[in-house]
Amino acid sequence: MGISQAFAGKVAAMSAPTTTAPVTTTPTRDPVFPALTGLIALVVLLQFVFAGLFLRFDGKRDASTTWIDAHANGAHVATVLAFLAAVYAIVRLRARKDLLIGSIVLFVLFLAESYIGGAIRDDGKDSWTAIHIPIAFLLTGLVVWLPLRSRK
Repeated sequence: MGISQAFAGKVAAMSAPTTTAPVTTTPTRDPVFPALTGLIALVVLLQFVFAGLFLRFDGKRDASTTWIDAHANGAHVATVLAFLAAVYAIVRLRARKDLLIGSIVLFVLFLAESYIGGAIRDDGKDSWTAIHIPIAFLLTGLVVWLPLRSRK
């Protein structure tokens, strides 16, 4: 066997098709966004509890401001968390338009809800409750939908 035959054999071996399977990577799920939106969902649940405690059974505000204050503070916490979720979606989840738009809408709704709640509490605009409660249900739907949607 000459040098040219040995070289030709190695070249043929190198150009032969390989039978190794292609490397596939499974996409990793982002754990931060669902955890953040799940935490917002917990705060929203507490908001319903606090509202129920200060409205009691007659639908009028209780004389005690403790539960009203808890409800207002919960709104502040939820708004900050919604802001963080929106920023996180803008920075890390831009490719997911559903999560991006959903988290921005969530933050804007929380801003509106907090403003309306403040007007009800501080300015006595009790008639705005008719707007405040439906927005609360929209927020509830979003904070349930967002973490579930992020799993896809």
